[in-house]
Amino acid sequence: MTDAISVITAKRDGRELTDRQIDWVIDAFTRGEVADEQMSALAMAIVFNGLTRAETARWTAAMIATGQRMDLSALRRPTVDKHSTGGVGDKITLPLAPLVAACGAAVPQLSGRGLGHTGGTLDKLESIPGWRAELTGEEILAILVDPEIGAVVCAAGAGLAPADKKLYALRDVTGTVESVPLLASSIMSKKIAEGAGALVLDVKVGAGAFMKTLAGARELATVMVELGADAGMHTVALLTAMDSPLGYTAGNALEVAESVEVLAGGGPADVVALTLTLAEEMLGAAGLYDADPAAALRDGRAMDRWRAMVRAQGGDPVAPLPRARESEVVAATGSGVVTGLDAMAVGIAARLLGAGRLRQGEPVQAGAGVRWHVRPGDTVRAGQPLFTLYTDDPDRFGPARAALAGACALGGTHRAGPLVIERIGPVPASVGS
Repeated sequence: MTDAISVITAKRDGRELTDRQIDWVIDAFTRGEVADEQMSALAMAIVFNGLTRAETARWTAAMIATGQRMDLSALRRPTVDKHSTGGVGDKITLPLAPLVAACGAAVPQLSGRGLGHTGGTLDKLESIPGWRAELTGEEILAILVDPEIGAVVCAAGAGLAPADKKLYALRDVTGTVESVPLLASSIMSKKIAEGAGALVLDVKVGAGAFMKTLAGARELATVMVELGADAGMHTVALLTAMDSPLGYTAGNALEVAESVEVLAGGGPADVVALTLTLAEEMLGAAGLYDADPAAALRDGRAMDRWRAMVRAQGGDPVAPLPRARESEVVAATGSGVVTGLDAMAVGIAARLLGAGRLRQGEPVQAGAGVRWHVRPGDTVRAGQPLFTLYTDDPDRFGPARAALAGACALGGTHRAGPLVIERIGPVPASVGS
């Protein structure tokens, strides 16, 4: 007979879990038979001792088996999704989904909430007045079928890999996020159950990512690409830099506003560049080789899709976004060239200000977060603003300032590295043909 303690001790002692043990523990946890503290212990054992390739595949399949799969066969357009492993200031999904839809694909984007020091796409979008993340399967399909929309960003429904929803929330508050098999199975269980024909993964690597090293990011990307291929899903991964945060803001409403700037034809250069790169990968994976995402940004088609998508989910795309009641500026104490901006420190500060969660189920502040006024390569003078902090609770400023101490490194020179480091996965059919 299988029980929680035997499964926990097996992994604690470094043994490979059997298919029966994995199937049982995932199902029992979903039904409430395995308590949160027991699954937390198992997750921590996996952080330390890992899962084999076979265990990871079975763990993913077991999570999918706890729910249903979406059927997107009624859609007349190719379906493609994108997922980021999480970064600081990573608001790419917001402009990307409507942009790819404007170019002819259907984008069923199932997203999550904040995890650890990284922001959550759903938390960001919920800062838009009226917008709702929870949609029925029928509502999702109706939005995707609509020729004026074609993209939806929402929570995975209660029936879609429900095991992952429970485990995701638990990992966020138990220090068990940074694990290749847990990250890979969490992402791919939802994406495979979602039923899209293709998937592009944005695997972050660096100080502000869950994967700190290129080797770790490559391992995670490879496992996910393999899991996708096993399921018959065209899967590609890009390894992208996350030593410095993306754009100039981290926080829910702050990042929505910056995303709208991108859709309006402006916005930070790095956010625009990564949005277009991922759009090109998604369109290639969907077989839409002649689409021009840069043109769709310039001519307003992507913005039109954004507004239609937000309205379809109950939101008002032109309503003022929430603003924090309090703000405070952090100024430079010295002068020089910015040689580094620590994404992890910025992410922690945003979380402490209220943009993220410290306890499971805790609400987030829509207006909280961090705006940075300089990026690596900029020259600053003593007294110049480096950061502006936003929160509704001024008692949060002290911890956030402490988190940012030393986050902006000054020196003599800075050499920028590439935003996209590596690509893992099949080459689009049109390339080299």
